[in-house]
Amino acid sequence: MPQNPSGKVQKINFDEIKPNIRINCIVVKAELHAVIDLYALSKNVKGVDYEPEQFPGAIYKVNTPSATIILFKNGKMICTGTNTIANVRKVLDIVADVVSRYVLEVTPKSK
Repeated sequence: MPQNPSGKVQKINFDEIKPNIRINCIVVKAELHAVIDLYALSKNVKGVDYEPEQFPGAIYKVNTPSATIILFKNGKMICTGTNTIANVRKVLDIVADVVSRYVLEVTPKSK
């Protein structure tokens, strides 16, 4: 229990404490169900950084709406940096459109 400056334990009524909630950043996992050529993607698309010796995923920075995508060769990706579901959808649509040009193989969706 919290203590006040006098060192005595203070009882708190949690019904009176209301958290102030604000969404700052949404993190989303998505899957393209395709094998991606990350080397070609990084060489031809501005904003994509891929150094497989350092990290197995390509980092794709999207400017509008602002977001960062970590994209793996197996088509799995993590999107972070957006603060609305609408912006998540926009970013994922942009990335899917760009990345679709670098698909090596389509993989079946798992159940």
